[in-house]
Amino acid sequence: MPEPKTRVPAMAGEGPLSYAIFELARAHRGRAAAMLRRMDLHPGQELLLMHLLDRDGQTQSELLDAVGIDHSTVSKSLRRMQEAGLVVREPAEHDRRVMVVHLTDKGRAMREPLAAMWRDLEATSTQHLSTQQTETFVRDAYAVIDAISDRARPHEEPT
Repeated sequence: MPEPKTRVPAMAGEGPLSYAIFELARAHRGRAAAMLRRMDLHPGQELLLMHLLDRDGQTQSELLDAVGIDHSTVSKSLRRMQEAGLVVREPAEHDRRVMVVHLTDKGRAMREPLAAMWRDLEATSTQHLSTQQTETFVRDAYAVIDAISDRARPHEEPT
């Protein structure tokens, strides 16, 4: 097992996996944030764009459920994205209280730059891993996500 390049506090020994996840998330988020800044995006906006690129015209509630971020953060991100000309928000025909989010031409034009950024981030993140290691890591990461999200039932055996 490779040794961490930064000093690990002694108490992290009580949860070495959890500390490694924390460090991984921090490093990955930092790299992604730097890449997004070059695209004039804030972290999290790329996820909203990805979901809208999959299916344009979602409600704010649907986007909130899709990205799993709190309401105020999604609202703030969408407001910034609207100010940047990436999306428009308009009341739904069926209920004027419900806001529907649509991509603008500028938002739709983010498809390839976002895909390229995601490919670059993936290549950087996996450069020291084999294909098998990457596949195992992804599978194990989702198993941890299921465990801490309480999505897996306790009596189910992991596959």
